[in-house]
Amino acid sequence: MTDAPSRCAFVALIGAPNVGKSTLVNALVGSKVTIVSPKVQTTRTLVRGIAIAGKSQLVFVDTPGIFAPRRRLDRAMVTTAWTGAHDADIVALMIDAKRGIDDETDAILQKLGDVAGRKLLILNKVDLVAKPGLLALAQDANGRAAFAATFMISARSGDGVGDLTGWLAANAPEGPWHYPEDQISDAPLRSLAAEITREQVFNRLHQELPYRSTVETDVWKELRDGSVRIEQTIYVERESQRKIVLGKGGASIKAIGAGARAEIAKIIEQPVHLFLFVKVREGWGDDPERFREMGLEFPPE
Repeated sequence: MTDAPSRCAFVALIGAPNVGKSTLVNALVGSKVTIVSPKVQTTRTLVRGIAIAGKSQLVFVDTPGIFAPRRRLDRAMVTTAWTGAHDADIVALMIDAKRGIDDETDAILQKLGDVAGRKLLILNKVDLVAKPGLLALAQDANGRAAFAATFMISARSGDGVGDLTGWLAANAPEGPWHYPEDQISDAPLRSLAAEITREQVFNRLHQELPYRSTVETDVWKELRDGSVRIEQTIYVERESQRKIVLGKGGASIKAIGAGARAEIAKIIEQPVHLFLFVKVREGWGDDPERFREMGLEFPPE
């Protein structure tokens, strides 16, 4: 009796902003590999989380939410999301079951036919909707696109996630694994640390600021005692935004730093000394170099 063949699939999760894609990727991988925020459009680039299920390696691509873009950064994020879908073996459209098929999801469904890979429908937050409504939603979505299977899950609680993983493992194309068995993300630790700090900025500050800020890891130094010294810069576009990030008496930046330090230490399993700086970089949202550093293509006007 021969061993079962190894399998590997790139699985792109697409959907409107804030339907739970990042929460699901973290649940599928079993560890935090992408940031989660109640604010929309948190994910800006393609984040790959890696899971092993039996003989199958599943590479989950968390894409930015797809929406009607207004700014250059918006256009780059939407282009990146569709690129991730076209490059994947399996494309999973995720719908917030409570929100249903809104204008953004309807627009995605209309373009889904252009994507060549096998397609899945995932209804998330099913614990918030009565069963008749879920069945009607699934029927409506399946009438608009050719889905190979439909899954009803709660990414937050984990209900239904095991069934989804099992289907993906069984339907992954035969082939060698792309990553080592113990690797859970293709994001360098410096980038992941910057994203975690950006998540804290999102969650602790309001108004328009989070969409006008970015974080870069400047220093990552392993110390002799086994701890890590990390220096990061939070860039904003105006002096008034810098003051918001700092907060009265430095209260906001201290809270952001404490939250980020705890999250980073938990992920890398090492003590962390985190030092945050806030600088004004006017027009970073129109700077091609910043887009390249975020892994985005710089779109023309």
